[in-house]
Parts: sequence; C-alpha cells; structure tokens
Amino acid sequence: MIKIVLDCYGGDRSPSVNVEGAVKALNDNNDIYLILSGKTEELTNELNKYTYDKTRLEIVDAQDIITCDDKPTDAIRRKKESSMVKAFDILKQNDDVNALISIGSTGAVLVGSVLKIGRIKGVDRPAFCPILPTMNKKIVGICDSGANAECDVTNLVQFAKMGSLYIQKAFGVENPKVALLNIGTEEEKGDTLRKEVYQILKNDETINFVGNMESRDLLSGNYDLVVCDGFSGNVLIKSTEGTSLELLKLLKKTFMSSLKNKIGALFLKKDIYKIKDFMDYNNYGGGVMLGCRKTIIKGHGSCKANSIYNCINQAYTIEKNNLREAISHVFDTEEEK
Repeated sequence: MIKIVLDCYGGDRSPSVNVEGAVKALNDNNDIYLILSGKTEELTNELNKYTYDKTRLEIVDAQDIITCDDKPTDAIRRKKESSMVKAFDILKQNDDVNALISIGSTGAVLVGSVLKIGRIKGVDRPAFCPILPTMNKKIVGICDSGANAECDVTNLVQFAKMGSLYIQKAFGVENPKVALLNIGTEEEKGDTLRKEVYQILKNDETINFVGNMESRDLLSGNYDLVVCDGFSGNVLIKSTEGTSLELLKLLKKTFMSSLKNKIGALFLKKDIYKIKDFMDYNNYGGGVMLGCRKTIIKGHGSCKANSIYNCINQAYTIEKNNLREAISHVFDTEEEK
C-alpha cells in the first residue's frame, strides 16, 4: 500500500479540487492510502459529497494556511498548524508514508522539502522537474525549473542523472534522450558552464546525451529531458505555457470572428477540443522535487481536480518503480569510485 499525504490548501480552488481528485484516485486504485491535511470540518463536508473507501483515507486537522504572500522560510518555521507544514511533518515522522503532494506556494514547498525532508546522500541540490506534452504526444521533462537559480557544473550533471532516471521510472521511457538547454545546438555554443557540462555529459555512458537544445525545440518531441539551471528553466517553461495559452486564445478569436469561421469551427469542434486537452496541464502530473529523501510533487496552483488525480497517480508510479532508491544507488556508487 502506497501512503500519500495531500496538502489540501493553498490552491486557487482548494479544498474542493483536492478532495475531488483524491476521491477519484482512491476509487481507481485499491493500493493507495491517502492522508488529507487541512481543516477537518471543511474537508469532511467536501468528502460527504462522494462515495469512497473510508478505510483508506484519513484527515489530519490543520487550521492554518500558507499563502503565496507568506515568506517561504518564515512560513515553514512559524506556521506549524498550517496544512503544508502538517503534511511535511507527517511525511518526515512516518516511515510508511511515501509521498507528499501540494498545490500551494512553490517557495514554501521548496523550503519544506530541504529543511524538513532533506536530500538523498550524495545529492548536492534537489531540483524541480515538471513535464510538458510534445508534438509526438509524448512528454518532456525540464530539470531544473526554479529550485536553483544559480548552478555549477556538478548541479547540472546531477540534474541530468536524476532527471533521466525519473523519465525512465515514471514514464517507462527506456534510455531517455537528454539535452542541455543552450543558445545553439553546436557543441562550442554557450558560456563556460554550459561548455564544461556538455563535455561531461557527452562522455558519460550512463546518460543518453544528444547535445544542446534551443528553447524553440522544447515541444518538438526530439528530447525526453532538458537540463538547465532553475532560472533558465523557469523562464523556458513559463514562456512555453504562455505562448500555448495565447495561441489557443487566438484560435478562439479567429473562429468567432465571422459566420464563415463559426461554421468551419463546428466541423472542427472535436479536433479543436483534442488540441485544447493536449495542451491542458491538468491532464499531466506536477513537478517532482528530485533528490529528496521522500517523493514530493508540486502541482499547479490553479489546477483542477483532474490534475490532483494525475499527481497522485504520478506519486504512486514513482514509488512503485523505486525512483528514490535508483537515485540513491547512483550517487552511492559514484561516492565509492
């Protein structure tokens, strides 16, 4: 049985979407046990709307909430009765609790991951690794996407190793194609850091390194994992998501601009909705905090119930396929050399 603790506050639609997604996951998988952290009365009222196996779900009362206006470090240290801190405490204090999911403050999740859970031995810095859909209907991971604004050679090489294992274990991609985010695809492109990392990854037989990647090729389907510092990765993923959303708005505006276009849209309705679903982050999991001693997943703050459901399934798959153990083994082996 995989035990997962779910922080039920901090999102735009919390706690209703958290509960709805949790119940759906519980009903679809008999091998999951969920612990909901939050205001007992509110969570109970939400749960009363659904039918589920009550023996595989419990509530831990937490009357406070960490918001995006709170300073992350202060919030984790002082808001001890918040749903997020309570969730981290449960994860830390119970060996049989495998994973934590939150759609709350990204900064607070990062601080809680480092201060309360800690790193796998040998990991220099944990990294966020969200995923996006690609044009060949697969996925691409971006590691790091915001946890580490400044990185050195060791950090980027470790991101490549951890991210490659993640794509393999969580999504069944054998020998994932790993690229380094850069300003050009040529080997000599980039700053000193990128050039040095390129040579190390090029000569590492444990990684299927395919070279540099320009940002415009992120969704091409030619790569399974993109390695970058947190600053560049955050800009990359938000720019890509923003462009996709604006493109959808433009398509809608174009289709509604004339009677002729409206009629054409009716014939394309199913295909349009397929494109919309394909680009909707709610249909994918959250960003995994790679390198921590327990599995931690950060979902989008404005996500819907389906995204919570997918985050839970994501955590389940990661634990079933022993990702943390695989990362730990890699770094233990390196220390022995």
